[in-house]
Amino acid sequence: MADELTPETPEEEQPKKTHKQRKNGLYPAVSDELAENMRTGWADTELHGLEPIAQAAHTAARRADLSARFPGDRLVVPAGRLKTRSNDTEYPFRAATEYAYLTGDQTENGVLVLEPAGESGHTATLYLLPRSNRENGEFWLSGQGELWVGRRHSLTEAEQLLGMPVKDVRELPDALAEATGPVRVVRGHDSVIEKALTDKVTAERDEELRVHLSEARVVKDEFEIGELQKAVDSTVRGFEDVVKVLDKAEATSERYIEGTFFLRARVEGNDVGYGSICAAGPHACTLHWVRNDGPVRSGDLLLLDAGVETHSLYTADVTRTLPISGTYTDIQRKVYDAVYEAQEAGIAAVKPGAKFRDFHDAAQHVLAEKLVEWGLLEGPVERVLELGLQRRWTLHGTGHMLGMDVHDCAAARTEAYVDGTLEPGVCLTVEPGLYFQADDLTVPEEYRGIGVRIEDDILVTEDGNRNLSDGLPRASADVEAWMARLKG
Repeated sequence: MADELTPETPEEEQPKKTHKQRKNGLYPAVSDELAENMRTGWADTELHGLEPIAQAAHTAARRADLSARFPGDRLVVPAGRLKTRSNDTEYPFRAATEYAYLTGDQTENGVLVLEPAGESGHTATLYLLPRSNRENGEFWLSGQGELWVGRRHSLTEAEQLLGMPVKDVRELPDALAEATGPVRVVRGHDSVIEKALTDKVTAERDEELRVHLSEARVVKDEFEIGELQKAVDSTVRGFEDVVKVLDKAEATSERYIEGTFFLRARVEGNDVGYGSICAAGPHACTLHWVRNDGPVRSGDLLLLDAGVETHSLYTADVTRTLPISGTYTDIQRKVYDAVYEAQEAGIAAVKPGAKFRDFHDAAQHVLAEKLVEWGLLEGPVERVLELGLQRRWTLHGTGHMLGMDVHDCAAARTEAYVDGTLEPGVCLTVEPGLYFQADDLTVPEEYRGIGVRIEDDILVTEDGNRNLSDGLPRASADVEAWMARLKG
């Protein structure tokens, strides 16, 4: 990794004409002759006639809805800033969901500002970093300059792509500090912007903005549904990739599975939507096993919970529990089929007008019945459910909203989420599971170390639901046949 002239401070905070180099850089200074040489001889690369991004019309509609909800308030929605991974290296940037949802932009330091206009309505302006400066050497001396991390769009290009006025974000903190009137900001993403607004905002008002933007994402528009289907389709191919290399995973570890799926995510999308859970054997009983450093053994189960995130930041979230050998043992099949039956009941309960909790209750009822039937719990089933006794082995809720965040709409009010009513355009997961820990002495030994979860991404439609992830088989016999085909 090149390291000669990387600065110690972000470019927007540096002096206009000087750029610090790393303490132990090999070049002590920049000569006047070199500085002059680097200023000249560059072609004009400005892009013209750009078409708006695919979601531009949708983001405009979302901003209009936001404007109507908070008349007269200045609304500030930051993208966030780069975060240090170690020393002077940063994590890959991922724009804040609220910002990307309202703009379609994904660049660091961006800020959307909705300024009150007249008695009602707002004027939306996006504040971005311009292309790095060639006159003062920023483009080659700054660690975030064009020759180090790549070309940013000019402000004019960004206006064409995003469909709104764009200004230089370096001027925004001072402007916000001088602003008057009520202001709301989405907190937790940009300390510079929050500092500029410190005496103008309240935690209560800002939380109202965050909650509203979370609830606005409950019902997906056509663009979002299309992106979710893309994410799921790529995820299906990623699962197929994994099955084809299970022999290599057996020779190495769960990391081979993680890397295989990640390759599909990076080739067809932006990234994985969350840390992939590649849990073999008893690791399947750990709900969020993301260490992925354990052995992969024939005869065990592999619980693979993974999702591709599209370039527009919509993620899939799918789980399959696969027999590594290609065939379930009798006890594995018994547990798997019970979870499958519970998932079938849960999916059937997803429809317009149903309560959000209905699919969870339906799935839990089946699992409780099975645990009583197997003699692991004393009935009746209603008693088990009332006391929540099945949770020793089911552990988690049966699903959640899905969208730009894997656990989407998380800041929504309870009455708008878990106590809410389903309507067309809602996308959620249905993912019951049974997990028998390896050290659980309350169950027969044959159950211990078996963990099974089956998860699909379900869209509520006008007349019921659509399983976006039905490209992956679910019934145990179908899973075995699918794996046999893929292994040749």
